[in-house]
Parts: sequence; structure tokens; C-alpha cells
Amino acid sequence: MAAFDLTQSGGIAHLQFCQPKTSNAMGIDFWADFLPAITALNEKGSTRVLVISAQGKNFCSGMDLAAFAGGIPETKTPLQREAFPFLVGDLQKVLSALETARFPVIAAIQGACIGGGLDLVSACDLRFASENAYFRIEETNIGMMADLGSLQRLPKLMPEGLVRELAYLGNTLSAERAYAAGFVNVVETDFDATLSAAMQAAERIAGQAPMAITGSKSAITYARDHSIEDSLRWASTMQAMIWNPDDIGKAVMARVKKETAEFEDLKPIPQLKP
Repeated sequence: MAAFDLTQSGGIAHLQFCQPKTSNAMGIDFWADFLPAITALNEKGSTRVLVISAQGKNFCSGMDLAAFAGGIPETKTPLQREAFPFLVGDLQKVLSALETARFPVIAAIQGACIGGGLDLVSACDLRFASENAYFRIEETNIGMMADLGSLQRLPKLMPEGLVRELAYLGNTLSAERAYAAGFVNVVETDFDATLSAAMQAAERIAGQAPMAITGSKSAITYARDHSIEDSLRWASTMQAMIWNPDDIGKAVMARVKKETAEFEDLKPIPQLKP
């Protein structure tokens, strides 16, 4: 059974988890299909923004341990320990694809967003939540360290002390507190309002010049992990690459005339042919 449905209308792609009976746990279908789906969107160039939502009362209950066909991996021997990091690395790459995509990603979250679900939304650009949404580093409560991105990305998105609280105590973070901490951008009354707000934001993004958006995303992500001096130098080089007087002229003229500008999509990523 598919873990999600993926549709596209204009420049807006919508990926919706569709296994509400399991609270959209990340099973084998998710881990097999998610990275190829995001990669395909990234390669074709026509996607200007991606919205991720979920059916049912919960956004995502995290990793489904049944995804490990051979049972929970062991690290009892040197040979097992040598292989284990490659498994974790492959899982990390699946979620990191959201962060490295050329387009922004908006998560529309309701109910539980815990464990792997929190890892996933941490890699998104914007997070919109319903009032009943809550977040938890669930791995602590089942005797393990989170290893798919929450501990690495959350300290860049909220106060470090709060991240340590979540990681050490296994506490639940409410949507209200997540908003106050700056992790969540918008809080709405319910799922419908949350998804509607996410789609409205997506429409605004899709109407902007794609080169300006992809450049901005790249610059912000680069600056997060580098010094201001290095980031300014990188930005000047990036601006030289993407500077487009045609887009600027269209945007300015559209503003003057109070019209909607039409911008060219990003080009598909060139592929090697066999």
C-alpha cells in the first residue's frame, strides 16, 4: 500500500501521507518511495513549492520498526557495527532531500508529529500547525538516540535549551509553545485551516521568480552552517549566477500595473544517458 499520494497543480506539488490507520507511520513503502519522489520533483524543474500534509488525525507517528525486514539491526560484532552507519546514512538521505531540494517545502501538521515525523518536518522550510499538533523526540522514550536529523536541525530552529529538554526528558512540545519558540510559523484552529494556510503560502511562493526563491533557500541554508563572511562571499557568487534582469523587469512591471508576473520555470537537471 502506498505511503503517500503525490499530485501537482501548476508549480505547487502536494504530497499527502495516506495511511491514517497507522497514524502515517514510516513503513517500508515510505522509505522506498519518498526519496525517488522528491528527486523526481527536483529534477524536472517545474515544481516551485512542495506542501506535505497527512490524512487522519495525526501527521506522523514516526518510524515503523516493521520496516526492518530482518528485525531491529544488531551491533554486537565489529562487522555489524561497521555496516550500521550506512543504514542510518541511507535513512538520513531520504529526509535530507527536502532540505537540499531546489524548492521550498511547507509542512502542514495536525496531531502527533513525533520521532521520524519530527525529523522530517525539521528538514522543511516552513511549518504550519493546527492547535492540536504536538511534537516529541520519541526515540528517547524507547531507549535510543534520535539519529535522523532532529538533534542536528532543531538547535538551529529553536533555543538549544528547549531541544535539550525534549531530547533528555522525552517531553511533548505543544503547537503553542513551538510557535513561541519560533519552530512553527503559523498555528491554525484545525487541519482544514492549516492546510488552507499552507496552500495560500504555497501560491504566494509559486508566484515569485523561481530563481529568486531557489537562490534564497540556498543562501539561508548555507549561512546556517557557515560564518557571515563566508556566507556573504558565497552569496555574491550565487547572485552572479542567478542574476536575471528579465525576472526583475517582470516583477517590477507587475507591481506597477498591479498584475501577476509570469516567470519561466527552472530548467530540468541534465541527466546522463546510458
